[in-house]
Amino acid sequence: MKHRYLPMTEQDQAEMFETIGISTIEELFSDIPASVRFQGRLDVSEALDEHEMLKHMRKLAGKNADFDNYTSFLGAGIYDHHLPVVINHVISRSEFYTAYTPYQPEISQGELQAIFEFQSYICELTGMAVANASMYDGATALAEAGALASGATKRKQLVVSRAIHPEARQIVAATAKGLNLEIIEVGTRNGLTDLEELASLVTNKTAAVLIQSPNFYGCIEDLGAIDPIAHGAGALFVVSSNPLSLGMLEPPGKLGADIVVGDAQPFGIPASLGGPTCGYFAVSTTWMRRMPGRVVGQTVDRDGKRGFVLTLQTREQHIRREKATSNICSNQALLALCAAVYISTLGKQGIQEVADLNIQKAHYAADVLGRVPGVSVLFPQTPFFNEFIIKLPEATPVAALNEKLLQAGFIGGYDLGRDDAALSGHMLIAVTERRTKVEIDEFAQQLEAAL
Repeated sequence: MKHRYLPMTEQDQAEMFETIGISTIEELFSDIPASVRFQGRLDVSEALDEHEMLKHMRKLAGKNADFDNYTSFLGAGIYDHHLPVVINHVISRSEFYTAYTPYQPEISQGELQAIFEFQSYICELTGMAVANASMYDGATALAEAGALASGATKRKQLVVSRAIHPEARQIVAATAKGLNLEIIEVGTRNGLTDLEELASLVTNKTAAVLIQSPNFYGCIEDLGAIDPIAHGAGALFVVSSNPLSLGMLEPPGKLGADIVVGDAQPFGIPASLGGPTCGYFAVSTTWMRRMPGRVVGQTVDRDGKRGFVLTLQTREQHIRREKATSNICSNQALLALCAAVYISTLGKQGIQEVADLNIQKAHYAADVLGRVPGVSVLFPQTPFFNEFIIKLPEATPVAALNEKLLQAGFIGGYDLGRDDAALSGHMLIAVTERRTKVEIDEFAQQLEAAL
């Protein structure tokens, strides 16, 4: 055997060849014309032994600009938050680390309870009645909310704010295309969804109005003003929200939202250079049975002892395909556990304090950066949570500026010109509870020096 990690013997190979009627590997690929086959040798390095391979991988990993070695002011969906050490201890336990779907409740009570706690926390934060066991991420959760609204209202139009994260809008559009839904986008004014334009676009054909708050620009939307616009036309009101902000802000459920979704990454989930994350999905009681995924419920056994079960499973593997609410057949159980451990560790007061720190530090940073010569804060009168936009001097390329900041040990803000040419030369800055006054002041100094 040449490869000890591929335990197939020559006898195994011979028996397979005999079964399918060939004598060589070459015959297995005979249907592929020689003209389209790769000719020659792949441009890869020679095989490395274990020691050299580990050395090579460590060298590659060392090129990453991670949060341990750099001070980050980059957000736009993935944030540098404090991760209590207890999280890694709990999720590394084998009974959680290898858990997937708790098909057998009698041997999955720990996993089921963890998911139940996650659902309960999400309901309390969002002000909604029911939450599911989690989604892949916030973007797919938002797309699924649009699909739910279309199915519930029997309408084929989604009105989507341009202040929603551009990647989330792409996911919503891709899902809508498969469901033959029409997407109508609403513009912005002063960093917020343009309410006048929104009111003019929402009609009796609209299935849902989709809003993000705090939005992609960090600004806090007036959800109370959007509620009557959506419901006045018989549409559902869908809100995507950073769950940490709900430690301080009024829950969307109390402001009229029918569906609240978002990404739980701020709750103890490592950035991991971009993912994976965990989406949450919460609804009012009316739409409980239309939710995608699954719901864990609390019950009692025949002896009266508390227990947990999968109460609802609305995916096509479990019920008749035409009755399925979604083809998403999984959830992020391990990362939902991260979020549940984080919330339970900090508690209600802790979540409020962390949210308040994000607000206070972000506003301090906006004040400091706004005093850098040539730099101004965009939308200075609009309330924001922990992200805000700065406008750089004319003809300043954000990418080149970020390279200079990286050399100084800072991960700069997000280049908004990547998604909107009108915002070329603008940078989205994120400030979390991990940023200190010294770091913020030094970042402002390095920004001024780089300019």
